[in-house]
Amino acid sequence: MTPAQRAMNQLAAWPDLTPCEAGCGTGRALRSARDEIVHFHSERDVDLHLTARAIQRLHYDFAESTAIRLVPGSRWVTVHLDCDADVDLLLSLVSVALKAHAHQGGPPHADRLPAAVCNFHRVTVLPRDEHGEG
Repeated sequence: MTPAQRAMNQLAAWPDLTPCEAGCGTGRALRSARDEIVHFHSERDVDLHLTARAIQRLHYDFAESTAIRLVPGSRWVTVHLDCDADVDLLLSLVSVALKAHAHQGGPPHADRLPAAVCNFHRVTVLPRDEHGEG
C-alpha cells in the first residue's frame, strides 16, 4: 500500500471528512461540510487546503520540511509522501485544516480560492535522491 493510500484510508475514517472526486478533476478528495480539504493526485503527492492564516502561522515550519511545497498566493500546500513520517505530518496538517476552516467564520468557501485551484500542475516534486540526499 502506498503512503497516499494509507493516508486516504486513515482520513476517510474520520467523522468530519467525506470522500469525493477532487474539484480540480484529478484524483480523489476528502471534504468537510464546508470545503474540500485534501486532494490525492498520485501515489505520493497530496494537496491540502489550509486558510491563509494557517499558512502564515506555519510558514516557517513548512520551510523546514522536505515534504512540503508552497505556491505563492495559494491556500493549498502540497505534501510529498515518501515515508510514514510524511503521512503523520499530513494527518496532523489535516487536523489543523479542519480546525482552521471551522473557525474562519462566514459562509462556506469564505477566505479561500475556488476548490479547483489547488496546486496540481503548479508544483514539481523531485525525488529526494535527486537533491543529493540519497
